[in-house]
Amino acid sequence: MSNYTVVPRQEEAETEVEMKSYNAAETKHEGKSSTSDAAKTVGAPPPPVPAGWTARGLPVGNPRVQRDEWESSISSCLGKNDEFHSSDVEVCVLGCCAPCVLHGSSAERMGGSAAGTFATHCVPYAGLYLMGSCLFGWNCLAPWFSYPNRTAIRRKFNLEGGCEAMAGSIGCSENIRMDEVQHEHCESACDLATHVLCHPCALCQEAREVRRRLPHPGFTAKPVIVMLPPGGQAMGR
Repeated sequence: MSNYTVVPRQEEAETEVEMKSYNAAETKHEGKSSTSDAAKTVGAPPPPVPAGWTARGLPVGNPRVQRDEWESSISSCLGKNDEFHSSDVEVCVLGCCAPCVLHGSSAERMGGSAAGTFATHCVPYAGLYLMGSCLFGWNCLAPWFSYPNRTAIRRKFNLEGGCEAMAGSIGCSENIRMDEVQHEHCESACDLATHVLCHPCALCQEAREVRRRLPHPGFTAKPVIVMLPPGGQAMGR
């Protein structure tokens, strides 16, 4: 009987020791995991940008990315009557009397310091202008040459396109589902239509936008060092 009563107590003692050791091991493991998780949270680098997103956080290929508005509308012939008012009046006069000069000036600002940009845009425009006026009685050829400059301005400054503005004005912009390629094709066609139907106004709007955003490449300010000679000295008596 004595042997029968001792054996279960030994088994119970061994079981209790095993359970205590198991609980201690689990507690230690949990402490290590929490410590490692905290270390990872504190010292870990920021999560990488997911694929399909730009460095600025804008989704690639999303046609409804928020775009900026033009500085002035296409019907604002004299601009916004602010500090650029005199420049806007000059733009309006050039758009009516010398559109080839206005188009060449805008292309020159967009081209930066590229040599010959003004001539390569002004001279062909003038030739197409004269040809269309002589053959068809109106300037119908030059808009086909000048509308890519409007597309370049719109892309460079992330401006709102004509199709997007029209869809937003009638309240159906959210219902239009197009990928980036289709959206760009639609906006390029709208740029062409704008130049064909409202060519002088389109040239003036583009020139106002470029002048307000980009300085003229020829007006680069450089520091000038002026050395003055010392003043005359008189001998004291």
